[in-house]
Amino acid sequence: MQKLLYGTLGFIALILIIGLTLPRYARVEVTTGIDANPGTVFALINDFRRVTLWSPWVETDPNAMIVYSGPARGVGATMTWDGSIIGSGTQVITESRPFTHIATTINPGESGQAQTSFDLERIAGGTRVTWRFETDFGFNILGRFFGLAFAGVVRRDHEAGLVKLGELAESLPGADFSDLEIEQLVVEAATIAFLPTTAMPEPAAMSEAMGDAYFEILGFIDAQGLTEAGAPLSITRSFSGSEVLFDAAIPVRGVTADTPRDGPRVQIGMTYAGNVIRVRHVGSYRNLGATHRKIAAYLAALGIERAGAAWESYVSDPTRVSEDKLVTYVYYPISST
Repeated sequence: MQKLLYGTLGFIALILIIGLTLPRYARVEVTTGIDANPGTVFALINDFRRVTLWSPWVETDPNAMIVYSGPARGVGATMTWDGSIIGSGTQVITESRPFTHIATTINPGESGQAQTSFDLERIAGGTRVTWRFETDFGFNILGRFFGLAFAGVVRRDHEAGLVKLGELAESLPGADFSDLEIEQLVVEAATIAFLPTTAMPEPAAMSEAMGDAYFEILGFIDAQGLTEAGAPLSITRSFSGSEVLFDAAIPVRGVTADTPRDGPRVQIGMTYAGNVIRVRHVGSYRNLGATHRKIAAYLAALGIERAGAAWESYVSDPTRVSEDKLVTYVYYPISST
């Protein structure tokens, strides 16, 4: 009996000695190149709702319950999960530097706490992504033994995750929106005098059609004793074949019950009210198409749904401001942020 006791104690001591010689930390680093701009890749990592679209562990336990809390994205965004296969846990974004770096903590404050980080680097043709993972087992001997196999599992999952991240990022619109000045606002409805207008979707034709429409709207405003109340607008309605249908509009004050509202030409209406993103475009109107493409890429990357027709507000007077300094605000109604 005494020999069995000594043997058992010796075995335990051996396990402890071996365990203490094993690495205290489990570290994994995986890198890949993605044919997408850093803004798009960053958006897919900086929001846990977007992470679940490419993270391989979600497929491991599709019936797991996932709860999101805190901000929608960025520092403080939190995801908590509970599943029969992946177990339970919490992950919090702790650092978020646009288009370059994101860090998270898994199970903060618990013995199994781990750190992950993503570093993004712009390269020719896309983005280099480096995904790092680190956990400290401390003096948890069983944890150190577990870590020998655990690091390999994490590496496999990270490699699979980066493949899916790349496939998703490369499937989205490719315009680089990292230089946009984007605001998220709530706007109130404004009364407008507007004229439905069509034109070929190219700058010269659009400009000529707008000029004719605004001239007619100004005549209506004068005839009805109204007052201009803001910068001219262009509200895009639809594309039909080779033409774009839009409302040329001017905000007005002074509308009464006697003001004609549904005439055959100029009409009275209201602008959209609610959540929007607003982008400040500076420069030629000819470049507005590029700005719209960037906004479309931004909305797609962040998974934000549109909620109405986009419009442009021409703040600058092109007869007084040089073309390179013209300011136009572009608005997109959205249903969520």
